[in-house]
Amino acid sequence: MTASQLETGPRTGNAATVADIYAAFGRGDVPAIVARLADDVAWEEWADNWAQRAGVEYMQPRTGRQGALEFFTVIGAATVLDFAVLDVVGDGRQVVAEIRVAFELPGGGRFADEELHLWTFDEAGRVVRFRHYLDTAKHIAADRGEDTTRR
Repeated sequence: MTASQLETGPRTGNAATVADIYAAFGRGDVPAIVARLADDVAWEEWADNWAQRAGVEYMQPRTGRQGALEFFTVIGAATVLDFAVLDVVGDGRQVVAEIRVAFELPGGGRFADEELHLWTFDEAGRVVRFRHYLDTAKHIAADRGEDTTRR
């Protein structure tokens, strides 16, 4: 993501941190992202998530900075076809980003989706939890090798 893709004005506080994380993602600068995370960050921690149950590797729960690095290793094996931050909402303890994505997975599956990403922060401004809110059926099918971008 380039700065021009997020044209909703200047950000401050936790919203600025989220915008900076997406800018780092666009540059492929995973260390800059991990530096914003709490040591014990909860990555994709859900009580019940169908994509997790189905074994979608990039949706598996992970803990800590090492767990987040594992996520970026898994998702880094995919080809990014589109990634745009449409908006960043909020600036308190939780910040939501509206994202448009399209990926081709290593097994040949493809997905295009509009997602919400929920970022939760501690008092020091570090990310303590991250979750994708997405169409789990579409991601499960793509993980099985289907092209869910066809309409």
